[in-house]
Amino acid sequence: MTEIPVALTVILSVGTAAAVALAFLLARSRGETKRLRKRSSTLERDLQTAAGHQAALTARVQGTEAEVRHLAGARLPDLTAALAHPNVPVRGPLDPAVAGSELDRALTAVLDQVGDAVAKERLRVDGAAQAAMRGATTTIQALLYQLQTRLQLMQERYDDPGIAEDLLAADFLNEQALRRIQSTAVVCGAWPGLTRQNSHLSDIVVGAMSRLSGYERVQIANQLRDPVGVVARAVEPVAVVLTELIGNALHFSHPDLPVPVTLQQGNRGASVIIDDAGVGMHTDELANARHMMAGPDTVLLTELGDPPRTGLAAVGQLVRQYGFTTHVEASPYGGVRAIVHIPGEPLLTLLDEVEQPMSAMAPLPPTTPPLPGRTSTQHAPAPSSAPLEPATDWVGGASGDTAPATGSAMTEDAESELPRRRRRRPDPEAGAGIAPAPGAQATPAATTEPEAAAPEASPEQSAERWAAFQRGTSSGRAAADGGSAEDPAHGGAADDHHLADPHSAEGNPLA
Repeated sequence: MTEIPVALTVILSVGTAAAVALAFLLARSRGETKRLRKRSSTLERDLQTAAGHQAALTARVQGTEAEVRHLAGARLPDLTAALAHPNVPVRGPLDPAVAGSELDRALTAVLDQVGDAVAKERLRVDGAAQAAMRGATTTIQALLYQLQTRLQLMQERYDDPGIAEDLLAADFLNEQALRRIQSTAVVCGAWPGLTRQNSHLSDIVVGAMSRLSGYERVQIANQLRDPVGVVARAVEPVAVVLTELIGNALHFSHPDLPVPVTLQQGNRGASVIIDDAGVGMHTDELANARHMMAGPDTVLLTELGDPPRTGLAAVGQLVRQYGFTTHVEASPYGGVRAIVHIPGEPLLTLLDEVEQPMSAMAPLPPTTPPLPGRTSTQHAPAPSSAPLEPATDWVGGASGDTAPATGSAMTEDAESELPRRRRRRPDPEAGAGIAPAPGAQATPAATTEPEAAAPEASPEQSAERWAAFQRGTSSGRAAADGGSAEDPAHGGAADDHHLADPHSAEGNPLA
């Protein structure tokens, strides 16, 4: 009976120990489970964070790829278009959130480098094209000048009216080609190609007008007070500029409308004002024309259109090189007014009208009218053998301070009248036969009736007059050939007569 309690005690002891061990193991397992759960939560959070980072990185890569595609497909073409046309905008980043970021700065740096490279290459290619054009136009220009000389010699050699008319037409077409070649050469960096002597400004305007088709529409008003001339080095550049501006006025106005050209003299130079009643210009067109006529340092052929319009570009290059100025604005006639101002100090001079008279077709300035309510008492000057003093320096147009010429006769009444400048010296040979007797009073100049202005000749009338001149020359030569010997005083006069070029600065298309 005593062994059962001991066994129970042992069993209970072992059960208690096992229970304690199990409790310890259970507590330990619970702690381990809790720790594992905590670690699992941390790992899950890390996994979610990694997934978020991966998604953000994927989105960033996709955004970068989209920006690169946008750069290649849209922004670079915009940049190339903007280099040719500054008014074309270049688009920004595809995603506005990218603006200001490192990616935006990197892409902008790429655009800048590409723009610089394209601009340099464009300048290089355009420079090579201009060099090729300059060489070709210079050669062609020289050949056309030789052809012009040959045509002038043929005009002097042949007397047949039909041949003369055809030669004049060929010479005029040659002048048109010369004008185009010359303006292109100037834009490409060549000089105008001609050197001339000091020339009257009015003669230069007539010569510029005669280079154009439709010259008969040009109406020149000479308001110069003095015989203003342009120095030799600037004669041809001024003629080229006036040709281009008058040509624009003729081209952009109705064929039946006149083109007024006014010559004015100021204190610091002379101006040529060209008006037309044509289609006019918009504000942006006027701004572009002023930019081109101001003479930019770099002129690209690709900026002048297709085909290139070289007129205003040539004007700008000559203005920048020779120092005169041009301006364009809206004309009161509804079209465009172009003004060429030639400064007096470096580019103008006063010419001696005896040694170098103006062309017969150059418009003369209007004479000074007498005061209202008074009769002019100034008498015609008597012929004088003393030569006029030549004026070789520009004096700013102060003709009112010029002393009267030696030998001119004035009555006491004439001293109270405004001074009047003599434009031309009287011909001694013409005046010898009509000189008044000593003591006789000359006829007042104001009482002489002015001659009626000759009507403007049309091209057909000019050709008819030329043909009549050729027929007269031919008959004169035939009569001279009929004699046994040629009169030494008159022989060969027709052969030595030099016909003025109707398209040069000294010639006249209306003759």
